[in-house]
Amino acid sequence: MITKTVIERLIDKGVKVPNPSSVSIGEDVDPDRISGQGVTLYPGTRIFGEKTLIMAGTSIGFEAPVTLSNTMVGPGTSLKGGFFQDAVFAGYNAFGSGAHVRGGTILEEEASAAHTVGLKQTILFPFVTLGSLINFCDILMAGGTSRKDHSEVGSSFIHFNYTPNQDKATPSMLGNVHQGVLLNQRPVFMGGQGGLVGPCRLAFGTVTAAGTICRRDEPRPDRIIFGGALKGGSVPRKEGVYTNAKKIYDANCAYITGLISLMNWYRHVRSRFVSEPLSDQLLLGMKNTLQVCIDERIKRLGAFCVKLAASRKVLSSRANGEMTEPIRIHDAIIKQWPDVEAIFISQTDHDHSAAIPEPFLDALNGGTRYIETIKGLDSATASLGSDWLKTIEQTIVEKVKL
Repeated sequence: MITKTVIERLIDKGVKVPNPSSVSIGEDVDPDRISGQGVTLYPGTRIFGEKTLIMAGTSIGFEAPVTLSNTMVGPGTSLKGGFFQDAVFAGYNAFGSGAHVRGGTILEEEASAAHTVGLKQTILFPFVTLGSLINFCDILMAGGTSRKDHSEVGSSFIHFNYTPNQDKATPSMLGNVHQGVLLNQRPVFMGGQGGLVGPCRLAFGTVTAAGTICRRDEPRPDRIIFGGALKGGSVPRKEGVYTNAKKIYDANCAYITGLISLMNWYRHVRSRFVSEPLSDQLLLGMKNTLQVCIDERIKRLGAFCVKLAASRKVLSSRANGEMTEPIRIHDAIIKQWPDVEAIFISQTDHDHSAAIPEPFLDALNGGTRYIETIKGLDSATASLGSDWLKTIEQTIVEKVKL
């Protein structure tokens, strides 16, 4: 008896493979996780991993070869060229050629990127658009209400996510989770040929002018940030010293609590819109990937807290043994980190569904399409959902604050 290859089985179920000899599919790929409806695998496509999922209407490799490894591709998505590993695309996404997308990345519905974009540990809410030649790792971006009113990052932009002290406690949040999920907030615009130094938090409606390197939080909405290069100079530097430990700690805690509230949204709101074939597996992939993001951020914050011990010694020697405010902050963070870590881990698994307002859940009943249903909520009802998530975040922040 002749056993058909995976490619032959896919062709039999309706997958379009214009040049089968140029397509490589690993033995660990499950053909049942690849839809036969409107899926096209162009020449040069390579697919690996038992977690890989490809839903209806997907186009892979139209512009250049594509490698997919344990990546979940939602319906109507076009991945035009590049490398994609341990990422999730919720649906109707577009990603240009030259991509380098790695673990902990979630693009929610209709989020997109042009050519030559690198992502890792990145979450883009619906409609967020990235230009070309962008490095955008360790960041969450929300904002916007539609494809015509969306948050955007201009071309040649970088999120600086690795410090001279060799740590990555640098996640940045543009917008926030508890309002962003309702798809009713002002977009954020990051001007091209610019950058953002993490960790940083910017409010909805923020605009950074082209060429600007943003180094500070901006909690006020609807502001424009502009500035050129730093003034030239040279000053002494001591490796391993943190003079802004509280800012780093607070930003990381806020980011982690935001991800925890997003996990509750995935569990109790998004789960109500699982209807298409394979969509249950797509949602599971989103939750698992989000858990990877939470674990990564706890790990990175923990590594930062360990480094504070060496930083404290330097600060103490400079202060001749006196207790200064920076030293006090170091001591507080170091002392409470074990308890804070335990709180984050326990809260990740905690079920906050009992606190969801009934009128909010009632408004979701009958909805079959996620984006349309959320956008269709009136402002009062949307606020109920936002307040529920905000309460989760505030409760956790209160437990871990200095």
